[in-house]
Amino acid sequence: MNFSFLPQYLPYFLSGTVVTLIISIVTIILGTLIGVCMALMKLSKVTPLRWLANIYIEVFRGTPMLIQVLIGFGLLQGIVSAPTVTIGVLAIDFGRLIPGMLVLSLNSGAYVAEIVRAGITAVDYGQSEAAGSLGLRPMQAMRYVILPQALRNILPPMGNEFIILIKDSSLLSTIGIYELLSSAQIVVSDSFIPLEPLYVAAGIYFILTFIMSRVLNLWEKKLGKGYHR
Repeated sequence: MNFSFLPQYLPYFLSGTVVTLIISIVTIILGTLIGVCMALMKLSKVTPLRWLANIYIEVFRGTPMLIQVLIGFGLLQGIVSAPTVTIGVLAIDFGRLIPGMLVLSLNSGAYVAEIVRAGITAVDYGQSEAAGSLGLRPMQAMRYVILPQALRNILPPMGNEFIILIKDSSLLSTIGIYELLSSAQIVVSDSFIPLEPLYVAAGIYFILTFIMSRVLNLWEKKLGKGYHR
């Protein structure tokens, strides 16, 4: 194997990793917020809200994310106006990045909505009744009683969704975003070394997802200890 390119092209991998982390963090936060809102809408007693949530979830879960990225970019590229920012050695066009992150967040929100909904419905209904008997309103009961208990059921599948998001950030390379995969492709084209730069990118993706997995496992164990007490 030939890794002689690393000293010269390491800044590309580091810059691409930073962009990938930015994409992942933003989409995880937005996707979680959207998913929680959609889950509550789907559980709502208001029929139009349930219909809207169901349509949203089915559309984004039933179509490939790559197609969503391309369509979303096509619809939003003329609307979103943002400057190009240099991150390390990469020039990142935020006019492209913002639509891409928004589409990833919307896609993730559909899966998070089903995860959150399943976690909430797994909480015993008696908890809601007990909260009501203490004078809590439905939204207060959801916030202070149901959601904290549902978090133990939600966290493992949410961890899988977060890991998928880190890897799926590479799809934004199709709309001209220079993230980790694009950086590796730049190195391939400049160095004429076809595989080793991709090995380096794959290793960095593995490190990122492994760290995320370990952190979530520790959090899950901490919640489990609190529950058994």
